[in-house]
Amino acid sequence: MYEFLNAPLAPTPGDATDAPPDGRLIIDDFELARPRTALGTRWQAFSDRVMGGVSALRVGRDVIAGKACLRMVGNVTRDHGGGFVQLALDFAPGGLPYDARAFAGVELLVHGNDERYNAHLRTADVTWYEQSYRAGFVAPSTWTRLRLPWADFVPHGLAVPLDAGALVRIGLLGWMREFRADLAIGEIALYR
Repeated sequence: MYEFLNAPLAPTPGDATDAPPDGRLIIDDFELARPRTALGTRWQAFSDRVMGGVSALRVGRDVIAGKACLRMVGNVTRDHGGGFVQLALDFAPGGLPYDARAFAGVELLVHGNDERYNAHLRTADVTWYEQSYRAGFVAPSTWTRLRLPWADFVPHGLAVPLDAGALVRIGLLGWMREFRADLAIGEIALYR
C-alpha cells in the first residue's frame, strides 16, 4: 500500500528534521523552466483517443498553492471502448531501460480532487501496450507526498515480477471509470 509522508513542501531554514529523505533522486520538481527532466526525458500526455476513445485531456504547467507543477485535467469516459487520460515519462532517453535497483520506489508530490489514480510502470519485459505493473493511489485536495514501493506494483498481463533494474516508463493515469480527473504533480523522485 502506498505511504503518505508528512514532509513539508520546503524545509524550514536551519531545521534539518524537515529536509527531504536522504538519497532521493529528484527527477522533476517543475521549478525550472526546462523542457527536460533531470533524466534528460520529457513528459508526454495521452488519452484514449489514440485508440478511438473520447476522453478529454488538457495538460500544462500550473501553480497551485504556491507550488509549480504539471497538471492533467480531463473527463474520463468508457464510451467508444476508452477509459483513460495519462501523463507519461520515460526513465531514459530513447526509451532505454533505467537501472533503479538502488532505490525502493517512486515518490510523488501530488495535488488532486480526492479521486483514485493509477501509476503504471513499463519495463524491458513489457512487449504489449496493455501490459504494465500497476499501483493505485488517491490524490488529496492538498499537496501530499506519497511513496509507492516497487512491491506495490502488481503485474498486469505479465507473469514476471517487476524488475526495477529495467524501468522504461512511468504513467500516471485517470483510469477505467467515468470521472473528472484533476491531478497535479509537484515532484517526482526515486527514494531509497
